Amino acid sequence: MNSNNAKRIFFILLGIGIFLIFFYAPQFGPAVDPSGKSFELSQQGKAAIGLFFLASIWWVFEVTPIGVTSLMIGVAQALFLIRPAKEAFRDFMDPTVMFILGSLLIGLAFTKSGITKRIAYKMLDVVGEDTRKILLGVFIVTALLTHIMAHTAVAATMFPILVTILALYNGDNSDGKPTKFGKALFIGMAYTAGAGSICTLLGGARNPAAVGFYTEFTGKEVSFVDFSIHLAPFGWASVFLIWALLMIIYKPEKTKIPGLRNKARSEYAKLGPINSKEIFVSVVVALALVMLVLQAVIPALKTMDRSVPLLLAGILFFLSNVLTVEDLEKKIPWNIVLLFSGAMSIGFCLWQTGAAQWIAIKWLAMIAGAHWLVFLLAVCFLVLLMTNFIMNVAAIAITLPVALVMAQYLGVNPELVMYGAVAMAGMPFLLLIGAAPNAMAYESKQFTTGEFFVSGIPASAVIMGLLVIMTFTYWPIVGMPALLK
Repeated sequence: MNSNNAKRIFFILLGIGIFLIFFYAPQFGPAVDPSGKSFELSQQGKAAIGLFFLASIWWVFEVTPIGVTSLMIGVAQALFLIRPAKEAFRDFMDPTVMFILGSLLIGLAFTKSGITKRIAYKMLDVVGEDTRKILLGVFIVTALLTHIMAHTAVAATMFPILVTILALYNGDNSDGKPTKFGKALFIGMAYTAGAGSICTLLGGARNPAAVGFYTEFTGKEVSFVDFSIHLAPFGWASVFLIWALLMIIYKPEKTKIPGLRNKARSEYAKLGPINSKEIFVSVVVALALVMLVLQAVIPALKTMDRSVPLLLAGILFFLSNVLTVEDLEKKIPWNIVLLFSGAMSIGFCLWQTGAAQWIAIKWLAMIAGAHWLVFLLAVCFLVLLMTNFIMNVAAIAITLPVALVMAQYLGVNPELVMYGAVAMAGMPFLLLIGAAPNAMAYESKQFTTGEFFVSGIPASAVIMGLLVIMTFTYWPIVGMPALLK
């Protein structure tokens, strides 16, 4: 038995062992909130906490495909009578999961039609040959694309374009060695894919997942427009701060890339004139986005689930043969879709069994008397750390149900907690496993894991600082005070 297989078996058994310890453990003591009200932890709640640890260990160490771990979450709830199977598996097809599937279909259509390449080459033609402007242009295009595509799809689309840019930067003197420009180019692409992805609900699965938890816990809906009003300025401020930071850490060796503009024009010319498929995809996506935006102002549309316009767009792409059955079977990351399903199921499980409330009150006792800002920063810092180790939607599912319950006891606006957590979950700047764009950027061989980690320390600090600034300045202006009255 090799060491990797032994390690895998160890973590499989560790997760199962911890679950069984919680399941068969004697009843835990009650949690007492600040008003003196006592909350008993039921057997189902105790088992839910054990299942939470089991899922977390299997997700972190990837002992099995992450989607299979999600299936285990549903099976265990039914097998150990934590929740009825009908409830446990209903969450797997929650409208939030359908929204995520719709966003993946839109991203696939954009890539397959060639729209993303057209945008990128046009950007290079506009910004010219100044290396600082090229980096900023790349970061802006990356962030813009994540407004309508999952950031994983954006990174996959941008990667070959960045390879071309780097080759032109190195010119005839290329010896395969990494350059500061290359480091800034690929690390920046990964960082800004995350920063841009928090600006709309389409940018990443953790966005609708967080909104889904918020709605479940508070009964309040968050529209597509509301989400962007609160987080788009945060995301775009992050993009420009990341660019400025990388210009300090990895200042390019050259100030210009001769011939880049001509190369971009040549590649753009190869795409030919805009074709009917590109026009069709653009119109369909635009109409879907218009429907999402109009939900905020047209009462009749407010009852429509936000997944409907995206799924309708996906159906139209299949009916028009923009997407095919091969795309559905081979290019949709079903393993990732299942991850989102399992994350929703364990999150709702913690909430409905009372486990989230019990944990929150116990945690609250540890920070009793602390300033509300300490609570907010503690929650967001926890999400920021966790999202570097596990999929960001899992970090949200693990943290947000507990944090939302805690917020009500501290008088903190739950919206603030939700938006702060989403912002942090979108920016795993320390480890390659934190997000797919990080791993894709590493394939460039322009930086080491150590360099990525070191660059991520000041970048993460900047993001936390920006969170504090937004909390005291912009968010109160748009009607989101930090504290409830």
